[in-house]
Amino acid sequence: MSAFDSTAFAEDLLTFMGINRTEVQETDDSEDVTGGFLPSDAWQTMGEEAPKYFRRAPTFHYMMGSFKSESPVPKQRIERQKKASRGKAERAMPAQLKKMEESHQEATEKEVERILRILQTHFESDPDTPIYFFDFVIDPNSFARTVENMFHVSFLIRDGLAKIKLDEDELPVIEPIKLCRGEEEDSRAGARNQVILSLDQKEWKEIIEIFQIKEAMITPLSQSTEEDMDTE
Repeated sequence: MSAFDSTAFAEDLLTFMGINRTEVQETDDSEDVTGGFLPSDAWQTMGEEAPKYFRRAPTFHYMMGSFKSESPVPKQRIERQKKASRGKAERAMPAQLKKMEESHQEATEKEVERILRILQTHFESDPDTPIYFFDFVIDPNSFARTVENMFHVSFLIRDGLAKIKLDEDELPVIEPIKLCRGEEEDSRAGARNQVILSLDQKEWKEIIEIFQIKEAMITPLSQSTEEDMDTE
């Protein structure tokens, strides 16, 4: 038990594998004892016996000793800071969008009021002359401003501050609506017909030629501001 005898182990192993000792003794003494006297299934016999002593898998161990890893740095505070900053950013974005929406809505309301004053001025200067819708909204120098004018005029129609009707030639005519304080709510609550009007650049140029529009009745906002300053 205290020492390993390799010679004794080899003898026992050869005996177990079935070596024929009688034939070994009858051969020349110089002949190797392991040469040619083992049965053909000797190694198979030993292989079938060996697994009986290795039923359990060997335990895992490090060849160069154990590896001691340092504990990871806690990231809880960093994650909280990120979440907090992200929450602030998410709260700030709706506030910015709300301000932009309010400023855009305010600019639209001011432009609608300005266009209403222009319509009222043209109508009061000559009430008997109809104001054709295309003459009023089309800017011969800018297709984009024409679309913007049609967009803002639609608010006047929606709010009951102006109306569009057809003349004898079936051409649309626009005129402001004068309402008393009591009639304003009734006019806005009344039934209205909605119309979707499409306009592309080709049609825009054709209307300019047919109606012979030379200048815009709705002057651009910058030009209108300069005229007001010159008047003052």
